[in-house]
Amino acid sequence: MPAVPGRPPELEALCIAPFGMEEGTQQELPDDKFGLVIGEPVRFRFFASTTRRDDRVGVRLDHWTDDEISELDEIEITLPEEGFRPGEVVPVHLCAAVTEVGTLELQAVSEKNNSRWKIELDVRAGD
Repeated sequence: MPAVPGRPPELEALCIAPFGMEEGTQQELPDDKFGLVIGEPVRFRFFASTTRRDDRVGVRLDHWTDDEISELDEIEITLPEEGFRPGEVVPVHLCAAVTEVGTLELQAVSEKNNSRWKIELDVRAGD
C-alpha cells in the first residue's frame, strides 16, 4: 500500500513458524514471493503468539489484538552480494527452521540460483 501522511502503514503478518514447531524441523514458504534488494539495509519485524495455536505456515493476518500477538525485537541487516549486483532486486521465497538450541533461522532463498541468506532470531531471549 502507498504511504499516507499522518497514518501508520497497514501491517500484515505472515506465519513462518507455527506454534509447536519442533526443534530441528523446517518449513518452506515457496508460494510467498518477496523481492530483496541486494546491498541495501532491510528490516525484519518479528511477532510471536502463545495463544494463536491453529495458525499454519503461510497464513497471513491483517488484524489481531494486543493479547494475541506481541512484537519481538526487529533485525536490520544488509544482505551480502553473493554473486548479485548491489541494488539488484532478487526474487526469493522463505524457509524457516527451529534449531536444536531454539533459535529461529529464517532463510531467504533466491529463485534464480538457490542462493540463501540467513537471518537468526533467538526466540527464547524473553524466557
